[in-house]
Amino acid sequence: MRGSTITLAMAAVLLAGGCQKASDAVFDARVRAYLLQHPEVIEEAVNKLNENKARDEAAKARDAIARSRDAIERDPRDFVANPNGKITVTEFYDYNCTYCKAAAPQILALIAANPDVRFVFKEYPIFGGDSDRAAALALAAKSRGKYLALYQQFFAAKAHLDLPEMERVMVTQGLDPAAMERDGSSDAIRKHLSDTHDLAGRLGINGTPSFVIDGALLAGADIEALKRAITEARRKA
Repeated sequence: MRGSTITLAMAAVLLAGGCQKASDAVFDARVRAYLLQHPEVIEEAVNKLNENKARDEAAKARDAIARSRDAIERDPRDFVANPNGKITVTEFYDYNCTYCKAAAPQILALIAANPDVRFVFKEYPIFGGDSDRAAALALAAKSRGKYLALYQQFFAAKAHLDLPEMERVMVTQGLDPAAMERDGSSDAIRKHLSDTHDLAGRLGINGTPSFVIDGALLAGADIEALKRAITEARRKA
C-alpha cells in the first residue's frame, strides 16, 4: 500500500507540472480526489524525498572527505591537540559563532578526557572582519605556544570578539599585539586561511561548527553526537 500511495503522490506532482491530454482528465481527477482524502500521502512522499536527499548529501560528503583526507587531518600548519591520538576529529569554527562559543568549553573538556582523540583545529572565519583577524592572530600564536590559550579566551568573550578584546587577551598571555598583528597578516597565514576556505567548500561546509570524524561530516554543535561518533570510531579502531 505504501508504494502505491507514494506512486500516486508522485503522479500527482507530474500531472501538476506538465501538459495533459483531455483523456487524462479522469485520471487526474481521481488522483486529486485520493490526495484530498489522504493528505498524509504527500507528507510521506516529501519525507522520503528529504531522506533520499540527506543520504545523497552524506554520500557526497564522504567522497569529498576521502579525496581530501590529508588536508583535513594532516596539514602541518594546523594546531593539533593530543597529536599521538589514534582517532582524529577536525573542527571548523569561527570565534564569533554563537554555537562555536557554546561548544568550546565542551571541546576542551573532551580533549582533556580523551587523550586517544587527536583533535585538529581548523580556523574557518565565515563572518569576515573581526573573525578574520581573530583567526589570523590565533595562527600567529601557534609558533609562540599560545594557540590553545587564545582559542579558550577568544571564545570566552561574552559578546562580539572585537579588536580591543583580542588585544586584552594577547596582553594577558604575554604577547605583543603589534608583533602578533604583523605575523598574522603574513602571506603564509593568509594562504593558510584561504586554503581552509577552499577545503570547506569542497566538503560542502557552509556553517560552523562543523566536525569531520571517521570519514563523516557532523554539522552543528551537537557534542553528544560527536561523542557517539568518537565511541563508534574507537570501536572500529
